[in-house]
Amino acid sequence: MSVLAAIAVLATLILVHELGHFIAARSQGIYANRFSLGFGPILLKYQGSQTEYTIRAFPLGGFVGFPDDDPDSDIPPNDPNLLQNRPILDRAIVISAGVIANLIFAYLVLVLQLGIVGIPQEFKYQQGVIVKPVNEQSIAYQAGIREGDIILSVNDQELVAGNSSTLLLTKEIQTHPNQEIYLKIQRQNQAIPLKLTPKQGADGKGLVGIELGPNGGAVYRRTQNPVEIFTVAANRFQQLVVGTIKGFGQLVTNFQATASQVSGPVNIVKIGAKLATDNSANLLSFAAIISINLAIINILPLPALDGGQLAFLLIEGLLGKPLPAKIQEGVMQTGLVLLLGLGIFLIVKETTQLEWVQHLLQ
Repeated sequence: MSVLAAIAVLATLILVHELGHFIAARSQGIYANRFSLGFGPILLKYQGSQTEYTIRAFPLGGFVGFPDDDPDSDIPPNDPNLLQNRPILDRAIVISAGVIANLIFAYLVLVLQLGIVGIPQEFKYQQGVIVKPVNEQSIAYQAGIREGDIILSVNDQELVAGNSSTLLLTKEIQTHPNQEIYLKIQRQNQAIPLKLTPKQGADGKGLVGIELGPNGGAVYRRTQNPVEIFTVAANRFQQLVVGTIKGFGQLVTNFQATASQVSGPVNIVKIGAKLATDNSANLLSFAAIISINLAIINILPLPALDGGQLAFLLIEGLLGKPLPAKIQEGVMQTGLVLLLGLGIFLIVKETTQLEWVQHLLQ
């Protein structure tokens, strides 16, 4: 059920994005003859007075179709309500509306979450450090550590409640390369003794392939002032947008170090399912974060994305006329092939890394 919930969130975000394009077009009187949630074979179809609405087999995508390039359309090519015949500003509004819709939706989701869960007041620490092996080949995983385990002590030193425990555990791992260290782990109310030997990294420090996090959770309070919810949501929204932009910036400036962190649909669903399992309210944070990422990705000036189409409009505005249709089509088709290729690569890669698939392949 958690996997279905994560997929439903992604489908909703795509629906919001496409609705942005669709509403922006129809509100200006621009023809839009197709609205689809998903790609592939049609599962459900409804023919409206002007638009065909469909739900297709693969929900991780969608599109709004315009009759401009539809050979079966009976609309005259010089009709002023065709998208291609509208001024640049009208077309820019339609193209950018999906991004704007995702950003607005993300903010409203944050408002909803704060209204339901409350305002975060403080982080309450508990004993130990929550850990997660980076992969099944890591020293930590091979030693028996699993995602969600809580390390209570290292080398007979208790990891007390507080952020200092993360620093202590990190220090013990880094200062004992090629030396055995002893851990006491809590897993589902069971105390498990473990030992492992960090390998020596290039800098001479010990490595075990593990992610560390403080054990605890935020304490929330109800607010009597609705304005505070919108203010806190705005601050949180700003932090997420800035953090996402910085993340994409690092991907450009330091691609080799950050490329491995890029996630495709499978990993995104996996993360969403994990959040839903831990706490269903976390799905709202997941929805806001993915919606912001979807908006920023789409505004990038890359072929086949909204930003690529806006770039064509900018060139048209500077030159006073659009680029030849063949050039635009060639660039967009090339970009689409590359994006589809990347998507398929990530799906195959991440699917083969799923634990149950790994067992089948062994």
